[in-house]
Amino acid sequence: MAMHVSSACFSVFSQRKVHRIRAIASEDFASLKVAAEEKVKLGGSDLKVTRLGIGAWSWGDTSYWNNFEWDDRKMKAAKAAFDASVDSGITLFDTAEVYGSGFLLGAVNSETLLGRFIRERKEKEPEVEVAVATKFAALPWRLGRQSVLTALKDSLCRLGLPSVELYQLHWPGVWGNEGYIDGLGDAVEQGLVKAVGVSNYSEKRLREAYEKLKMRGIPLASNQVNYSLIYRAPEENGVKAACDELGITLIAYSPIAQGVLTGKYTPENPPTGPRGRIYTPEFLTRLQPLLNRVKAVGENYSKTSTQVVLNWLMAQENVVPIPGAKNAEQAEEFAGALGWKITEEEASELRSLASEIKPVIGFPVEKL
Repeated sequence: MAMHVSSACFSVFSQRKVHRIRAIASEDFASLKVAAEEKVKLGGSDLKVTRLGIGAWSWGDTSYWNNFEWDDRKMKAAKAAFDASVDSGITLFDTAEVYGSGFLLGAVNSETLLGRFIRERKEKEPEVEVAVATKFAALPWRLGRQSVLTALKDSLCRLGLPSVELYQLHWPGVWGNEGYIDGLGDAVEQGLVKAVGVSNYSEKRLREAYEKLKMRGIPLASNQVNYSLIYRAPEENGVKAACDELGITLIAYSPIAQGVLTGKYTPENPPTGPRGRIYTPEFLTRLQPLLNRVKAVGENYSKTSTQVVLNWLMAQENVVPIPGAKNAEQAEEFAGALGWKITEEEASELRSLASEIKPVIGFPVEKL
């Protein structure tokens, strides 16, 4: 992932909340409206979010996504993805201070873009509701609780917001982790965030963070980890069970395996760029039986493969997937994962087929 951390500044925008919905493509308006209005509590916090969010990792990025280029056309497509998400009732957006690169030509920080999109939308609809989740980068030179607050205020500056709904530690630090947790608690008590979470935390680290915040009467709301039908490490390493036990919401990033579970790619047409080194033609060959079955399940519900694999995750309960949307069409498709549910038999069958495939490597700090 690209890294870019800008200098400190802070600004305040007033916010009032409500949300509006319009019909999308072939989706039935009534069922879509019910699905869009359905929200879930994030862990033990008071924050409620939509059952599905949108990841903004690719927005402004020139180091992993976008074929190493960022231009006005891609920016307009990202803005369209934002608007289509809000139109369909998906109002949770996940970003991070290190998304987007300030070192490569044309790149823009993802937080900056999200903040711009929110402001432009509010100019047309002052009452529109958006829930922002962003993250603190546990860089080795950042020490102590104050580093968390300083980074958070920088993020708020880029976003143009007085506070965010969710602030997360992006990964465990090499050292200073207790100070980071203290910083999360301070952010809550200072009213800069409504809820706090972690990301890429193992079961052991998750329990430690939960207990440390609990001593201050602050719930650990979430743990954001790599989780999809073909990457089920959270089920195998105790993270999912610990989240369920402690009342911590699991936020699933890369829920469609960076596009591989959509059926878009084949052994003859693998992904380009860095993803092509992960999802090789050999891997895609092994994946075909599962993709064929996912497609067949979708046909039973008049749903796409993308909608099926997102629905599969939500069927695991206590999971909020955050697929990345580069354009309006993708955002609208994601909305179609809401308002219905695959059967337990279908979910089990897909897991069984997926178990026959050796998983790809996840974010390595999960094992720290």
